[in-house]
Amino acid sequence: MAVSMTGFGRGEVSKNGYKATVEIKAVNHRFLEVVARLPRTYVSLEDRVRKAVQEKVQRGRLEVYINTVETEEKKRLVKVDKDLALSYDKSLRDLALTLNAPYATDVYRLATLPEVLVIEEGAVDFEGIWEAWEKALTEALNDFTAMRRLEGQKLSLDLAERLQAVAREVSGIAERSEGLVPEYQMKLKERIQVLLGETVLDEARLANEVAYFADRASITEEWVRLNSHIQQSLAALQGAEPSGRKLDFLVQEMNREINTIGSKANDLNVSQAVIRVKSELEKIREQIQNLE
Repeated sequence: MAVSMTGFGRGEVSKNGYKATVEIKAVNHRFLEVVARLPRTYVSLEDRVRKAVQEKVQRGRLEVYINTVETEEKKRLVKVDKDLALSYDKSLRDLALTLNAPYATDVYRLATLPEVLVIEEGAVDFEGIWEAWEKALTEALNDFTAMRRLEGQKLSLDLAERLQAVAREVSGIAERSEGLVPEYQMKLKERIQVLLGETVLDEARLANEVAYFADRASITEEWVRLNSHIQQSLAALQGAEPSGRKLDFLVQEMNREINTIGSKANDLNVSQAVIRVKSELEKIREQIQNLE
């Protein structure tokens, strides 16, 4: 199945007193890399985010942005540090005696001194937050996957057309190669006959030379393997599994076979066809880099 590595997805969910917004952006990458960008307070949930993404994606560099807003008032408590307040009071009283100044305990003034009153936030509800994140993350991943599949379909059509073009060129090379041996035999015989003049041509030696040429110029094995790789590539584009890595390998093998055919080519038309195939394979290779 052709699935693009690039894409964007967004999900937003309100649950358990939290509004979670998740955005996913992805670009090409040889392997899977998940970068989670979330509030520092909730960094302990990062592993869960990574695992959720890894279950859906196999390749690409993904950046996952998560924003959380409280939608309900949370209980806050005020804690009084009595020992600190008493210490402040005693110190102020001692200071007043030293300065021979009047002093009377003022509770309200003591309450304004540093750290006498501390506001305590309620415990963070990580499980409640994760439930909101998980739903928003699922929405974002579904949106992200739909976009990647749509882009993958477009890439698949383009790749299929290019593979068919390669198949046509390869078929033409095979047809041309079949006529090279008789053509070579005729030209060789004509050249030898010119050199020999009235001397009788040794047909056996000519046959040996032609047989040697035919064996050296044969591309049957390369042609069979090349066609097999093309058919496997077309099947991979329609298969159920991500096809990027398999296609990358098959294109490498196709390049290997066409290079061998090019080295055996003893014909201008075949050489030109080989160049066209290599050019098309390079375009295919570039497109495959976008597939998961």
